[in-house]
Amino acid sequence: MAHDMADTEIPATPAKAPRTGRAKPAPKPEPKAAPDRFMIEERVVDAALALAAERPWEEVALADIAGRAELGLSDLYPRLGSRGLILEAFARRVDARMLAVDTADLAGERPRDRLFDALMARFDVLLPYRDGLRSILATLSRDPLAAFGQLRALDRSMAWTLEAAGIAASGWRGRLKVRALGSAYLSVLRIWLDDGPDQARTMAELDRLLVRLEGMAGRFGLVGRSHNPG
Repeated sequence: MAHDMADTEIPATPAKAPRTGRAKPAPKPEPKAAPDRFMIEERVVDAALALAAERPWEEVALADIAGRAELGLSDLYPRLGSRGLILEAFARRVDARMLAVDTADLAGERPRDRLFDALMARFDVLLPYRDGLRSILATLSRDPLAAFGQLRALDRSMAWTLEAAGIAASGWRGRLKVRALGSAYLSVLRIWLDDGPDQARTMAELDRLLVRLEGMAGRFGLVGRSHNPG
C-alpha cells in the first residue's frame, strides 16, 4: 500500500501567470458635440410651433418642446427658459427672413406701397406656421399678461418692417408709427389666419388700413424722412 502511494504521481499545480499590472478600462466613447446656440434655438422654435399646431398652446409644456426638439431642459434654460422667450425667438426668425427678401425693385415705389410689400413678405414667411400661430394667438387672447409680454417683440418687428420699407422708425415719431403699424398688423393678422390661398381678403384689409395710416401720418406730421430700402 505504501509503495503504491509512493509511486502515485501528484499532478503539479499550474504556475500562475505573472501579473502585468491593472487591466485598462475600456475607452469611453467620444462625447457628441453639443449643438450650438443658434441650432438649439432653431430646433426649439420648430418644435414649439409644431406642437402648437397639434394642441392648444397653453397645454404645451417646456418639457414637451425639449422632447420634440430632442434636447434637454438644460439646453433651453439659458435663453429659452419660457414659452414667451421662445415666441420672441420665433419673432426674430420671422424678422430675419423678411429682411432677407430682395427689395431692390421697391426703390421707386411710394412709402405706403413699400410698406405693403414688406408686410406681405412677412405674411409669406409666416405661412408655414399658420396652424401653430392660430393656437398661440387664441391662447394669448385669453391671457392678457402673456400677451403684454409680447409687446416688446411686436414693437421690434414693426420697427424692422418700417425700416425694410425705407421708413424711419427712430425717435418719438418712429415710436408712434411703430405702435400704429402694430395695431394695424394685428388686425390684418386675424384675417390672414383664415384667409384663402390667394390672400385676397388680407391684401384688401392691409391696403385699407395703410391708406388710413398714411392719412393720419400726414395730418399729425408723422411722415418724417424716408429712404430707399436695401
